[in-house]
Amino acid sequence: MSSPISTYSPDLAVPADKRVFGARDLFSLWFSLGIGLMVLQTGALLAPGLGLAHSLLAILLGTAVGVLLLAAVGVIGSDTGLSSMAALKLSLGRRGASLPALLNLLQLVGWSSFEIIVMRDAASLLGSRAFSEGSLLANPLLWTLFFGALATLLAVSGPLTFVRQILRKWGIWLLLAACLWLTWNLFARADLAALWAQAGDGSMPFAVGFDIAIAMPLSWLPLIADYSRFGKRAKSVFGGTALGFFIGNFWLMSLGVAYTLAFAPSGEVNALLLALAGAGLGIPLLLILLDESENAFADIHSAAVSSGILLRLKVEHLALAIGVLCTLIACLAPLAQYQNFLLLIGSVFAPLFGVVLVDHFILRRRSGQNPASALRWPALLAWLGGVSTYHLLANLYPDIGATLPSLVLAGLLQWLLGRAFSYRQETARA
Repeated sequence: MSSPISTYSPDLAVPADKRVFGARDLFSLWFSLGIGLMVLQTGALLAPGLGLAHSLLAILLGTAVGVLLLAAVGVIGSDTGLSSMAALKLSLGRRGASLPALLNLLQLVGWSSFEIIVMRDAASLLGSRAFSEGSLLANPLLWTLFFGALATLLAVSGPLTFVRQILRKWGIWLLLAACLWLTWNLFARADLAALWAQAGDGSMPFAVGFDIAIAMPLSWLPLIADYSRFGKRAKSVFGGTALGFFIGNFWLMSLGVAYTLAFAPSGEVNALLLALAGAGLGIPLLLILLDESENAFADIHSAAVSSGILLRLKVEHLALAIGVLCTLIACLAPLAQYQNFLLLIGSVFAPLFGVVLVDHFILRRRSGQNPASALRWPALLAWLGGVSTYHLLANLYPDIGATLPSLVLAGLLQWLLGRAFSYRQETARA
């Protein structure tokens, strides 16, 4: 089935009759996107330094704040009917949105490649465990090509087909079953009381753990309107997104912490995967592994939508080209530490969407009118101020965190500069 998304440009608003996503659709989508092997492995990053209790607190606070911001940005998509990068033109001007569109394209290609690498390594490990080290099903190249092709196919088909025909009908139930099985296995085999009483080694400040946790929902800020623009009502978009992502992300990241401390104290990726593979004959891990292709689908599709702002080509053609590129990168690049990659995303896009949220909800009062100016300098200056603040805090005061303060400061600068610029314009006209 061909998705209706292919019939119009990413620059155009979705027609009212194509806005078919309700709260259940968006809950299913964002619950799924909040789950994945990468989420488990991100939880594992927090485990040694913070311990179980402080890790869960950092995840709870970071995810809660992050999903509220994520859902609020999703409302912008339903208000305007525009894709994420097209909606940025309302705040930054027609040409001002080109830079974040390019940055978003680059980071989504990186995320998509990481997703394929994570899936490949997990599938190879499962294959060697179930069969033998040299068997065909343990071949990394085979799995790279398989998952790259699967994610590309989903991205070309578009979000309407994926959410309504696959995810909502049966995909979400398989994910729930996998998460419940892993949770039951953890409670049955691990001494959680002892783990709760055990403190972390102090190698990670709590604020850095919070920044890593909040980076997970915030990493979706530049993508969410690509899907929420199909939402029927803003209330459904906000509630379905916030609840779905919070449950999925908090659940899986917490399991990543607990499984690491209980069964893979070395913190190595393969040790965590082996621990997960030992639960339920590896079937829950296999289901989560397949779900990871949905994250790659979203990254590839949104990369195509972002590049559609820069290049006048059909989204499905761009999705095919980007999927092939990401698969090639995954074939050639090893899996590296991506903690700094997560924090770098926060340094660019968290302040940007502080600007966008203030501009949309306070200054323009949810208006979808496009400004006449090619560049809106107050918004660009506010964004620059937020990014500078992020790196200043991250380098000089790492113990207090940087993501949330930079977002708030960028929003405050946007409010002050936007009001002052509007006042000068009104005075000049008078």
